[in-house]
Amino acid sequence: MTPQETALYMLNQDCFSQWLGIKLIEIRENYCLIEMPIKKEMINGLKTVHGGVTFSLADSALAFSSNSSGEAAVALSCTISFTKAVRLGDKLRAESILITDTRKTAVYDIMVKNDEGVLCAAFRGTVYKIDRKVVEL
Repeated sequence: MTPQETALYMLNQDCFSQWLGIKLIEIRENYCLIEMPIKKEMINGLKTVHGGVTFSLADSALAFSSNSSGEAAVALSCTISFTKAVRLGDKLRAESILITDTRKTAVYDIMVKNDEGVLCAAFRGTVYKIDRKVVEL
């Protein structure tokens, strides 16, 4: 399977990413760019986007990029720094780039930006390769 086919296969199984409204923009091996519109249901008590929503977008980017080769990988450790509040009506884009790769783990940096290209969150995720194919799961 190509990286695009693998990502589409994963998205079709991923009801949560579908609920978030995530769209695949660009998929290559060990890379992805995805986007998500901000919906009313994502707003917290301070009238900004709940941090868990932004984290989930970045986590989905990590999943699509780290599994794009067809070899299954799962999150081992993730951290996020929120740098700008996100508001209703915004559209977020998450770009995931491979930083380092070993036989069993890989580290990705994911930058989450708003419509204006302003950084809203920086996310680093480490994945563990589970010695299975994505389509076997």
